[in-house]
Formats: sequence, structure tokens, C-alpha cells
Amino acid sequence: MNRVTVESTNLAAVGYDADSSTLEIEFRNGSVYQYFDVPSFVVDDLISGESAGSYFYSNVRGVYRFARA
Repeated sequence: MNRVTVESTNLAAVGYDADSSTLEIEFRNGSVYQYFDVPSFVVDDLISGESAGSYFYSNVRGVYRFARA
């Protein structure tokens, strides 16, 4: 999965697989998590928003199923 870098103090990069609706988050500490059944508009908002980290903590974390990659 290709990732794009994001401007954030906690997030390093974000990737998305549209076929499986899987969002992949790489954190600055090197850990990678995958979030499942995430709609593409959430990913678009995450990448294009003013603060990727704030958006992630408000709209992804605790909302979607996830697993450490």
C-alpha cells in the first residue's frame, strides 16, 4: 500500500486501499495500524485537513476496527 506523508506531530504517513476500504496509518514512532471499513471521504478529509492528527483522533480512532500491521 502506498502512503503519503502528512503534516502531524504524531502521524507520519497515511495509505488507503479502496478495494478493501482499509486505511493504514504510520505513526512517527514507527508503528503501523490498519483501520477497516473506512469510507474514502474519511481518508480524503484526513489527508486534506488542517491537522491530520486531530482529525484522526476525533474521527478514526475508536470508531473503526483496527489491527497492528
